[in-house]
Amino acid sequence: MKPHLTLPIAIATALALAACSAAEPPAPAEPPVATETPATPMPADPMPATPANPSVGGAAMDAGKDIVTNASAAPNLSTLVAAVKAADLVATLQGAGPFTVFAPTDDAFAKLPAGTVDGLLKPEMKADLAGLLTYHVVAGNVDAAALTQQIEVGGGSATLTTVQGAILTAMSDGAGGITLTDGKGGTAKVTTADVRQSNGVVHVIDSVLMPK
Repeated sequence: MKPHLTLPIAIATALALAACSAAEPPAPAEPPVATETPATPMPADPMPATPANPSVGGAAMDAGKDIVTNASAAPNLSTLVAAVKAADLVATLQGAGPFTVFAPTDDAFAKLPAGTVDGLLKPEMKADLAGLLTYHVVAGNVDAAALTQQIEVGGGSATLTTVQGAILTAMSDGAGGITLTDGKGGTAKVTTADVRQSNGVVHVIDSVLMPK
């Protein structure tokens, strides 16, 4: 036995094992675990904006109130309100409707011949007054867009049958507005359109409409 060879052999064996260990590639790292990011909810579609109700005579008009209540708040519709009361039409125009009312202003009534309004407000003229007022009312909810469409479909004019039973003719005024022609050929211009009410819509006009 040659003991002096044992140590070099052991050292060589250790070095060989270390070299083999160094040559081995490191074990691959475990891939990261994917985590799902919760989806961000899409925002709901915004509600369409409701157009503001136009004022009448400087007074705010509440779309949740009826035609008579709103008209009573408008300082430039006082003659119309007095006429509605004298004709006993308050309950009708506070009903469910819907109604489309072409509402003459106080200045519109002032265009009539002197004494006309006072005469119509007399008790014995109640039936005539009711006929005049209902000539300004159309059944249904006819806003400006619907009326404009009817005018276009009608080739430039639309006929409206009033609650009184006679006809009004509506036409475009060429500037985006609407003009009404009554049974006597008189005209009235819509000065404030689409005043929303709980039971219909009101269009303010600048002249009183007269049936035949």
